[in-house]
Amino acid sequence: MNLLEEFETISAIATPLGTGGVGVIRISGDKAFSIINKIFSKEVAEAGKIYHGWISDNGEKIDEVIILPFKKPHSYTGEDVIEIHCHGGVNVVRNILNLTLKNGARLAEKGEYTKRAFLNKKLDLSQAESVADLIHAKTADFAVKSARNLSGVLSKEINEIKSELFETLSRIIAGIDFPEDVAEPDYQYLINNFEHSLNRIENILNCAKTSDILRQGLKIAIVGKPNVGKSSLFNALLNLERAIVTDIAGTTRDVIKENIDWGVAITLIDTAGIRESENIDKVEGIGIEYSKQSVEDADLILFVYDSSEDFTEEDRLIFNLIKDKTFIPIANKSDLPASGTDVPLFKNDVVNLSAQTKQGIEKLKDRIKQIALNFSSEDTEFITNKRQQECLYKSKQSLLQALNAAKMNELQDLISIDLKAALLALDEITGEVITDEILDNIFSHFCIGK
Repeated sequence: MNLLEEFETISAIATPLGTGGVGVIRISGDKAFSIINKIFSKEVAEAGKIYHGWISDNGEKIDEVIILPFKKPHSYTGEDVIEIHCHGGVNVVRNILNLTLKNGARLAEKGEYTKRAFLNKKLDLSQAESVADLIHAKTADFAVKSARNLSGVLSKEINEIKSELFETLSRIIAGIDFPEDVAEPDYQYLINNFEHSLNRIENILNCAKTSDILRQGLKIAIVGKPNVGKSSLFNALLNLERAIVTDIAGTTRDVIKENIDWGVAITLIDTAGIRESENIDKVEGIGIEYSKQSVEDADLILFVYDSSEDFTEEDRLIFNLIKDKTFIPIANKSDLPASGTDVPLFKNDVVNLSAQTKQGIEKLKDRIKQIALNFSSEDTEFITNKRQQECLYKSKQSLLQALNAAKMNELQDLISIDLKAALLALDEITGEVITDEILDNIFSHFCIGK
């Protein structure tokens, strides 16, 4: 987007398209009031007043509407804003949108309203990103936590850390620039301050895994060798026939995913059976590699083996792949005579079930839900995304270097370089330092109209 486009008046539909009671078209920019006065039956002049009337096109009535006007800077974007609340039919809102475009507005880009709110200092960047989280929240819990970020919880903590570091940096620079008047700060003072700031950054980063799970959902992969009942279990947990089930080894050739809401957003993943054999064709081989990648990416593994057979070397090889992950061992086919062989690897943690008859499925669901809730109920004082986490890691690394240098009594001029780098990384979170490329990438993930 070039500079001229940033100052143009924009318009977009702010509500989902479809049949509904109300649709909203939002106009933002210097021409907002002049545009509405060209198409509305009454003159709109005052902010804070609700106007009722008709939208018309060359005398032909389009819809009966309510107009909500906002004067800058007292609006979401910080600009003059007009909201047109009309009836919610698809063609009604599209007709009114087209009318606003015909009379001087251009169609807003993805996230452009929130981007303007950020550029006009109505929100900092972390708050702007929380708007997207709030809109796309998969669970009620994540929506509440995203609202906390929108209220400024993360911003407040970041700004307090920055304030501490800036105070320390100022004392270092004063001691370097005015050695006759100001003494350089004591190294123990630097060490104490750096450790305190590092603890605060670490406290935010400790919430990163839970943040990712709340945002993306818990990834649960069903793994095992061929023909142990993985796809049958997948279908049983979903309560629908989603995956093809046969007694032919290697039926599942690709990764199949479905989303479930069990109070925590869950992505359930059915994988190809993992085995080592000379008879594996190229397609099945690719599926097995996908399965191994799913093991790496998953938050929880459902390790399925056939309880009617002995625990084989193939089963043991798969166990070695997953043993360092969080997993639930599942002895499937409990409706068949058992092999009589215990698996000491699992002690008493095994869930016995039959994916065919669904006996034991509810017990497994309860177990999964408990683990999922444990994941999502961990300390989540601060919700962060990947970009923010990377900035925090960069700041942490720079601060660690400054801390080590302070412990070795290195020149404070050199320590200040790492301290500045730590501050710049934190500035990226709130948006004081940001490139146009990163900014465009952030807001491209928003929907049009927000």
